[in-house]
Amino acid sequence: MTDPGFCRDCLTEAIASPRCPACGSPRLVRHADIAKLAIAHIDCDAFYATIEKRDNPELADKPVAVGGGKRGVVAACCYVARTYGIRSAMPMFEAKQRCPHLTVIKPQMSKYVEVGRAVRRLMHALTPQVEPLSIDEAFLDLTGTERLHGMYTAKLLAKFALQVERELGITVSIGLSGNKFLAKIASDLDKPRGFAVLSPAEAPVFLAPKPVNFIYGVGAASAARLAQDGIRIVGDLQRKSERELLELYGQEGVRLSRLSRGLDDRKVDPEGETKSVSAETTFEHDVAEFRPLEQILWELTERVSARLKRYGLAGATVTLKLKTSDFKIRTRARSLPQVTQLAAKIFAAGRDLLENEVGSTKYRLLGIGVSNLTEVEGDDLADLIDRREAQAEHAMDRLRSKFGSEAVVKGLIFED
Repeated sequence: MTDPGFCRDCLTEAIASPRCPACGSPRLVRHADIAKLAIAHIDCDAFYATIEKRDNPELADKPVAVGGGKRGVVAACCYVARTYGIRSAMPMFEAKQRCPHLTVIKPQMSKYVEVGRAVRRLMHALTPQVEPLSIDEAFLDLTGTERLHGMYTAKLLAKFALQVERELGITVSIGLSGNKFLAKIASDLDKPRGFAVLSPAEAPVFLAPKPVNFIYGVGAASAARLAQDGIRIVGDLQRKSERELLELYGQEGVRLSRLSRGLDDRKVDPEGETKSVSAETTFEHDVAEFRPLEQILWELTERVSARLKRYGLAGATVTLKLKTSDFKIRTRARSLPQVTQLAAKIFAAGRDLLENEVGSTKYRLLGIGVSNLTEVEGDDLADLIDRREAQAEHAMDRLRSKFGSEAVVKGLIFED
């Protein structure tokens, strides 16, 4: 029996034919549970680069990277550029070596933020249950929306994708499932302009041959530890009971056991993205002295500040996170008199918190985060923060964007 399905270009029901019976399009989506699943992950395709191609049609078929100059890095790249092995975070000089005719464009964050917010508004027209993950992706829970919109979830999402293309000139890829973990996986299966369905029932077989780092949160160190215990693919996790994995890895073992079987009970949280922006690092060797911790704090703070500016956010609370050599976590927070996205102000608060924690204790991890966030327009917070300091920091940001991340390096003043 053929699974039910429809055409993604005209939404006509299409069951048996390899092409749409109405418009002839081959872009059909079929699945046995297509009318039952309601958790989606929507991800804009090559977001920054696609916007730049939209605004300059001459770039349509050319390899494009958005990022700094010769000494900078690739912030984003189009799918044509990816065929040359170019990827995000790659040094720009290496990207140019791989593709000498690469078109490099300086980031225009205010434009990207504006388009991201427009996409978000279209999402909210579908359901209030939208959990943003970043400027260009989000989870949606469309449970109970069929009667409101007059069509089941999958078809509604396809209609949304067409609307984004028509009104905003960019494309999205969509993953549909019964939970967030599987929806996120599905959205990566058919990029760009993709639409994939992955039901919880078929997930264990689909996941079994994947490497363990296919599961989010399993990095290189975790994968190496699992490999020492003979666990290299998701199927190895599936063959162990939840109790066995609990005994081996504690609560992380329980998480791995459930996800390996496609089980995920996390709810779509409309406040998900706006909780905090943070960065942290684990040291190769435990550190006790204030000066090296201070330098690492500054580097982390610059990363947090860059993300806040990228997403058009500012925050009112700074939180310091420390993990001691015996794995105990300390968190300390400070409320700011005004919201900010500036590295200098975030660092000042974090540094004060750090000074009170340095003594005889050694630390293996340091992190800094900003919470109680609010959206801000552009890069001018003149009515919220010191105007001169803001202008100086944003001027440095523009120089880094143009000439590379090392073009301007702000140092710390060390006192005797």
